[in-house]
Amino acid sequence: MANAFGLVLLLVLAAYVLGSLTAFRGWTAALTTLVASVAAVVGLAGAGVRPPVVRGAATVALASVVLAVLAKIVGDEHLLGASSFVLVVLLLVAAGAIMRAVLAETAVGFRTILGAISVYTILGLLFTFLYAALDRVQSTPFFGPGVTLKDGDILFFSFTTLTTTGYGNLVPAGQPGRMFAGLEMLMGQIFLVTLVAGLVSLWRPGLLRRSG
Repeated sequence: MANAFGLVLLLVLAAYVLGSLTAFRGWTAALTTLVASVAAVVGLAGAGVRPPVVRGAATVALASVVLAVLAKIVGDEHLLGASSFVLVVLLLVAAGAIMRAVLAETAVGFRTILGAISVYTILGLLFTFLYAALDRVQSTPFFGPGVTLKDGDILFFSFTTLTTTGYGNLVPAGQPGRMFAGLEMLMGQIFLVTLVAGLVSLWRPGLLRRSG
């Protein structure tokens, strides 16, 4: 499971790099969706969920990628929004499964820490796709009219919101964007303060080596 969660983290970081350096539209959006979808499926498999659930998640992941590809082919941004909504659900399920696996561990080890970090980074990616979906399906742009988005702006906003850095250069123009941004702030702080900090404080790698 340690290797699986390490792979999940690498895939999420790959999606982060892609989302930061490329525009979320066209083929680059499909590629970012593909990498994030694979991260979710690998996360579910690494968390030990039942094989039928993993196969179902793979089918959902394929649907998300297909919608992103169709969005490029037919030039319909609403399809990309639908793809992002599907991916949000998939990432949420994956994060929940990994969290359950982490909390079920009887001892805090490297795989536990990797799992917790994977969940935290998945949350940042999850909200990125949620904001991108809202930007494409609601009647007004997510950050309001007149705001010119550069490559990676939505992803940057999501991770700065998750960490409550709050530079203030990008602000949701209205609801439900502000509600979800507030929820992301709460989740980010609670996750860091309660879970990650607690796991790190309990981690005793030297003790685990001696006991093994």
